[in-house]
Amino acid sequence: MISSQAFINISFFQPQSFLMTGIPGLEAVHGWISIPFSFMYTVALTGNCLILLAVRRTHSLHQPMYYFLSMLALSDVGLSLSTLPSTLAVLWFDYRFIGFNACLIQMFFLHSFSVLESSVLLAMSFDRFVAISNPLRYASVLTNTVIIRIGVAIVARATLSLFPGPFLLKRLNYCPGKILLSHSFCFHADVMKLACADITVNILYGLYVVLSTVGVDSSLIVMSYSLILYTVMGLASPRERVRTLNTCVSHILAVLVFYIPVIGVSMIHRFGKHLPHIVHALVAYVYLVVPPVLNPIIYSVKSKPIRGAMFRVLRGKDQT
Repeated sequence: MISSQAFINISFFQPQSFLMTGIPGLEAVHGWISIPFSFMYTVALTGNCLILLAVRRTHSLHQPMYYFLSMLALSDVGLSLSTLPSTLAVLWFDYRFIGFNACLIQMFFLHSFSVLESSVLLAMSFDRFVAISNPLRYASVLTNTVIIRIGVAIVARATLSLFPGPFLLKRLNYCPGKILLSHSFCFHADVMKLACADITVNILYGLYVVLSTVGVDSSLIVMSYSLILYTVMGLASPRERVRTLNTCVSHILAVLVFYIPVIGVSMIHRFGKHLPHIVHALVAYVYLVVPPVLNPIIYSVKSKPIRGAMFRVLRGKDQT
């Protein structure tokens, strides 16, 4: 006679691997689609690594603004590397399997670097606020020690926020016939939908993480720029107002490039279930691939010091 404990153990199922999806409906041309994806990943990794080298080697860029830019570049590199192996494996070789534990690890890093990016953008808005509202105290407020503490706090926040995620998924019982993911990488919301169990805790956890990180960060960024605009409007000269606001353009563009796709992904997951799968896939790729590609371009175009330092790195010249 089988005991109830044995029955519970037999009935609990976790798949050895999941089956990833590339771009639904376009499987026949995945080889061609891999070309722009490879190009975008190359641009993202090259551009962000150039920013890191430029800031590291150029003494004149050893300032709070550029330290935060280096943090943004690091988070973009991490975000790109989190999705690159599985995405290109699907597009290049049609290799669609990812192990259960490997999926959870990828999910942890993917979401962690996303939270890191959001936190860094918030820190950069604080940097702009201090630089504009109280320029005389800028260097004394944002010292190297303060910047290091902010960096440690950002990493700790992302790690602690996302640490429970894999364990909450690992405790679930999964359906033997449901192993198909909606993307070529692992999202928390995508994986939990494959479970044959009550996922209320996972839903509440996901909502909490989104609201406590991206939700709080976006609200504080809006507040920071409201205060910045209030300060700028107090300047007497219109030319001075334009010059001051121009120092924020790069950051504003980076915020829009990150948060618009984030909002799109959230809305699609919650209210776009009736939409074709290709729409879900494309919005997710825009969210994960486009910001790391555009951020180095934005800062190299809008920031003359960064652009010059990046060119000197490429030419192998000594930095100043």
